[in-house]
Amino acid sequence: MSRHSAINRFGRSSNPAFSRGFEGHTESLPLSERMTLDGAVNKTGILLALCFSGAAIGWNIPALMFPAAIVGFILAMVTIFRSKEKAGSTAPLYALSQGIFLGGITLMYENMFDGIAIQAIGLTFGILASLLVCYKSGLIKPTENFRLMIAAGIGGIFILYMVSFIMSFFGSGISLLSPTNGSLMSIGLSLGIVCFASLSLVLDFDFIEQGAEDGLPKYMEWYGAFSLMVTLIWLYLEILRLLSKMRSR
Repeated sequence: MSRHSAINRFGRSSNPAFSRGFEGHTESLPLSERMTLDGAVNKTGILLALCFSGAAIGWNIPALMFPAAIVGFILAMVTIFRSKEKAGSTAPLYALSQGIFLGGITLMYENMFDGIAIQAIGLTFGILASLLVCYKSGLIKPTENFRLMIAAGIGGIFILYMVSFIMSFFGSGISLLSPTNGSLMSIGLSLGIVCFASLSLVLDFDFIEQGAEDGLPKYMEWYGAFSLMVTLIWLYLEILRLLSKMRSR
């Protein structure tokens, strides 16, 4: 059995960006048109550069934060559910727009808690590097049970987000999600979400490596990089929230 069990026999992962199957026959693709690990890594670097460029814009023009967030959400939905083949066009735009959003929201947190931005960035990339080492060394293996655990956790977190979002229309929300709630229960909840977001990176690593081994179409390099960016942005935002709660105590 392949060690890449984060993807089941239908080619699906618990990461929502990989939730649709890839049942097409890739054996007939010429080598130049197949996904490679180096290609996915290079694409990820491009998306990170665009995200940081967008963050600089959002930091200096925070008024663009919410329009950029809406654009980024639309691009993500289109990429995931409608046009994976166009990920080479949509993923860079997604990274740039989400970077603008992150720049604006990071400025808001920085105004409340001096130095929180550099702490969040450092923790995010520290977790990314650590988990990559653990994955490549075999310390963390994305088994089927691991995949199901992450899928269940992400599903529960998504429901929690949606309930809080709906409650916000009625002038309330789930106080445990508030970035200024410094209670131990609230901090514990954020810590749990950060853990699930972090472990989701392992499934991204596994999909990209398996996709390269299976010779998926070339556009999946962009799609794999896009999925990794989605997880990194989620992780960064949750780390910001967790640090804010801890600094509020």
